[in-house]
Amino acid sequence: MNVLRSLLFYAGYFLAMLVCGVLFVPVAPLLPLSRRYRLLNLYNHFIIAWFRVTCGVRYDIRGRERLPEGPCVILANHQCEWETVYLQLLKPPVCTVLKQELLRIPLFGWGLRLLHPIALDRSKPARAMRQVLSQGKSRLEEGLSVLIFPEGTRVPPGRRRRYNKSGAVIACRAGRPVVPVAHNAGERWPGRYWVKNPGRLSLVVGEPIETLGRTPEEVLVEVEAWIEARLAEISEIPRPTAPETATATEKPTA
Repeated sequence: MNVLRSLLFYAGYFLAMLVCGVLFVPVAPLLPLSRRYRLLNLYNHFIIAWFRVTCGVRYDIRGRERLPEGPCVILANHQCEWETVYLQLLKPPVCTVLKQELLRIPLFGWGLRLLHPIALDRSKPARAMRQVLSQGKSRLEEGLSVLIFPEGTRVPPGRRRRYNKSGAVIACRAGRPVVPVAHNAGERWPGRYWVKNPGRLSLVVGEPIETLGRTPEEVLVEVEAWIEARLAEISEIPRPTAPETATATEKPTA
């Protein structure tokens, strides 16, 4: 049954990408940025709803009322593709820090490019760090929130990596709050396996963490402690007590 559900999901997934790519992407550059987000995010709304309907997923989304009024830095754990889709809808317009290879995907990447992401070359980590710090602050000043996955890459449920402080640095430099987000989406949408799993998908938005007068290290410690505590509560797969050491082949992006 899960296989049939997943096949149906991907049929709609790719059809939606084709339709939005053909109808929306040519029009989007003509629109102001706020309206461009609303148009292109119709794809995200469809994918989130289609995943729920076809794959038997029940959403438990908590804490959206805690989002601040102005731009902020959103720091979330990264398990799969689902959160990259949903978090675009959490506080639009939002600028996402991502790997530049995604912008080369036909239709999908072309649409992403129109949303002013911060696209990083993961083969040059020092340059990528400078880029995310400079462009992240600029995006906040332009009125966009910034979404960063501090683990730097997808981390399957039941595993843990050290958090990178670049998001906290951006927030501290700009004097903007950090909003922590925790979810267990990888248990429903496995990152490296195409068959989806029915069940409850939980996402929790935390209280904004103020950064004025604080160091990035202090902010990051609070963010990581909050995210890991929530993951221990909502995850079906037990959380490790300490992060793993990144291997030589893994290049964190941000």
